[in-house]
Amino acid sequence: MSYTFDFAVLLPHWEAFAEGCWLTLRLSAVSVAIGLAAGLLTVLGKRSPVKGLRWLAGAYIELIRNTPFLVQVLFVFFGLPSLGVSLTPNTAAVLALSLNLGAFSAEILRTGIESVPRGQFEAGAALGLSPLQTLRYVVIKPALRTIYPALTGQFVMLLLTTSIVSSISAEELTSVAQNIDSATFRSFEVYIVAALLYLAMSTIFSTVFKAIDRLYFSYPAR
Repeated sequence: MSYTFDFAVLLPHWEAFAEGCWLTLRLSAVSVAIGLAAGLLTVLGKRSPVKGLRWLAGAYIELIRNTPFLVQVLFVFFGLPSLGVSLTPNTAAVLALSLNLGAFSAEILRTGIESVPRGQFEAGAALGLSPLQTLRYVVIKPALRTIYPALTGQFVMLLLTTSIVSSISAEELTSVAQNIDSATFRSFEVYIVAALLYLAMSTIFSTVFKAIDRLYFSYPAR
């Protein structure tokens, strides 16, 4: 069998591809912001002196980390309405992505915090700082220096994971590609372009994150 590639047929749809990229980036940015906040709250819960909070934080992490994301997003979109909570596809996508990132980032943040020498915490307490002030002014930067590569890698992974939310008709690049495929019947060309766009976005973000790492977290040359 032979197949003749014809990418020219996709040219009229370049605006739709561009819109798909924008929707993916917007969905990723909102989910990263909420997910990172959820991860930080989860870490604080795991470090709480209250046993119930520690148990809830641990259960949340284990539940999310040990179940497929597709099942999570389907549960949020199709399962929650059974409890009277109906969400639009985009809102359900943001919620599922945020919860997923929150669990994974919590473990990354915990590793970073635990990498900071105990003396740093004791120094903060000696200066009269509260635990939250110690975390903000003393612990955060050295902890971020340790976990920055893993954390930004998780952000890029979330960008690619957005493709799964097309299963609930959330608007992003894969959903747009499916619509273009239905209109053109050029599946090879459509998904090759979509894959290249995902590759371009992830490469750009990886490059930006590496530049930030060199600028803010690298030790000065001696």
